[in-house]
Amino acid sequence: MSDAFWSSWLWPLATGVIGFAYVTLLAVQWYRRRKPHQAAWAVGFLFYAVAAVMEAWSEKTLYWDPTVYRVYIVLAASLVGFLGLGTLYLITKKRTLGNLYLAFNIVCLAVFLYGTFTADLMMDKLIPGITVGGQALGASMSFPRVMSFAFNIPGTLLLLGGSTYSILKFWPKKEYRYRAWANVLIIIGTLLIAGAGSMARAGQTVGLYPGEMVASAVLLAGFLMAGTLEKGAKQIKARRAAEAGA
Repeated sequence: MSDAFWSSWLWPLATGVIGFAYVTLLAVQWYRRRKPHQAAWAVGFLFYAVAAVMEAWSEKTLYWDPTVYRVYIVLAASLVGFLGLGTLYLITKKRTLGNLYLAFNIVCLAVFLYGTFTADLMMDKLIPGITVGGQALGASMSFPRVMSFAFNIPGTLLLLGGSTYSILKFWPKKEYRYRAWANVLIIIGTLLIAGAGSMARAGQTVGLYPGEMVASAVLLAGFLMAGTLEKGAKQIKARRAAEAGA
């Protein structure tokens, strides 16, 4: 198949549709249970979905509006920070660490937005398919492009570390083993996103959009599966009832 097929605007559009569907589900979960990890994940996936729609529009129209790009690059870079925030809220009993990391993300988001909207864009880089790595903002370690590391590094470490911790914690418990498998999906999805982002940063964007779509589906499935203890609690209750009856 041609490069045009793998760079089609339909791939990021599908990613956006999947993202908005899961944002709705996560928002419903938060409304019913009011858990901070659900709110953080909903924000992260909202960023993901909106950024994907912006990618689809740029590919469809073969044009990147500079203002849209400035918003897009901030959303695309910061979403991992909020997904990591959700994981931190989930694995810690007290909210202090999560609240501190939330404040850190908000400050970094404000700085990144300011830097992005005051920076002179490299207009020759505003070409659909190559902007996802942030090339239009300047050199890799220049400001504001360097701000992406403030989200990507701690967010990815929290996603991978939190998921690994949950796998070790829940695997011995048969009733909660589904949460271990959920975190396996989260790790796979995180690695897929990281790999796609690294390829884009290196300028190799063919296959980026399908990779994002697959990663989003895997991640979202993992987050929804891991986001509740009710299934395991019901299984334990049923087992104890059966043992008592016996």
